[in-house]
Amino acid sequence: MKCTNALTLLLTTLMLTACGGGEPASTEQAGNEETTAEATTMKTQGVSDSEIVLGSHTDLSGPVAIWGVGSINGARMRFEEANEAGGVHGRQIRFVVEDTSYQIPRAIQAANKLINRDKVFAMVLNLGTPMNNAVLTQQLKTGIPNMFPLTGARTMVEPYHDLKFAQRGIYYDEIRAGVKYFLEEAGKENPCVIYQDTDYGQEILEGAEDQLEEMGRELVGVSAHKPTESEFTASIIRLRNAGCDVVFMGTIHRDTILILEAARKMSFDVTFVGNNAAYGQVIAEQESGSGEGYHAFVHMAKLYKEDGLDDAVLDWWDRYEARFGVEPGIPAMEGYRAGDLIVTALENAGPDLDMQGFLAAVEGITDYQDIFGYRVAFGPGDHKGVSESVLSVVENGRWKTLATAISY
Repeated sequence: MKCTNALTLLLTTLMLTACGGGEPASTEQAGNEETTAEATTMKTQGVSDSEIVLGSHTDLSGPVAIWGVGSINGARMRFEEANEAGGVHGRQIRFVVEDTSYQIPRAIQAANKLINRDKVFAMVLNLGTPMNNAVLTQQLKTGIPNMFPLTGARTMVEPYHDLKFAQRGIYYDEIRAGVKYFLEEAGKENPCVIYQDTDYGQEILEGAEDQLEEMGRELVGVSAHKPTESEFTASIIRLRNAGCDVVFMGTIHRDTILILEAARKMSFDVTFVGNNAAYGQVIAEQESGSGEGYHAFVHMAKLYKEDGLDDAVLDWWDRYEARFGVEPGIPAMEGYRAGDLIVTALENAGPDLDMQGFLAAVEGITDYQDIFGYRVAFGPGDHKGVSESVLSVVENGRWKTLATAISY
């Protein structure tokens, strides 16, 4: 991990500082008071009399494209609605999106282009823990806020920074809530973790270890893998030999499916528990049935049209299908809400838009409820957005909500 972090820092320095990114600094240093003051007093970029330029670097063609495409579609749909209604205080929203294919070097290149060439006002829905971590420090130093990134990494909200806002559950919090719930409520005795050896996976491991330490317990088994790994027989043997009865997962869609398939083939019948990063219909509807019984702690639950939706959600669903040719999933819901939060803040900031006014407007969103029924709240010094999780499980190829408002 040290070599990976060093390479990331080198790439960031070479590619971002070449266009005015500034001196390299750690993510932890991003919360320095002088950085905040510098960022909020500099001249506002990305705003003219006729438009507001927003940007995003995301995965449109790689292993997490299911999240990238859906979330961008959702946000774009909301921005188009605002533009068709005359814009925000007469300004049209221009949304510039760059594909990273879930690769750190491409994320750095994309961020450099968006900040220095496109001159975006804010980043919205940047996807991926490693990608956000690779560019976040330099992004904040240029005064560009990171709005509602598609990652639940702690670095998206910690340390506190005026320019960082989240609207989804934090992975670390979700896994701690999961450990507490399954050991205290479900009676599990032998917790294990399987995780990607990435920044994201490390957060899952740390969350499980920290919660178990608080409970006077320990992990009985651990297995790590590369994001590109496709063979998990050895991992399942390792976890089975450890006697695991619940396995917490620091995985995304592809490796989650492969792990569940390997467990099914080897008759390793234990409870697997994931989070936002590995929650989707594609996992639930595996033909083999490997997704059955898989649990996930999430901030939004999957909707099914046949279950009956209220008028506002049904109208949104139909418009999304007509616009993009597919039914909306959780990524589209999250993207649409992110877009709506941005539009709400821009409207509340007034016609004389600058960064300080925008940030104050976001912090003024203290009792927001989206069309899906979920609440988000911010405030001065509180940019986390949500603090509770929904527990879902796969039953008969569909997601079923078991519990809400779970925390540790």
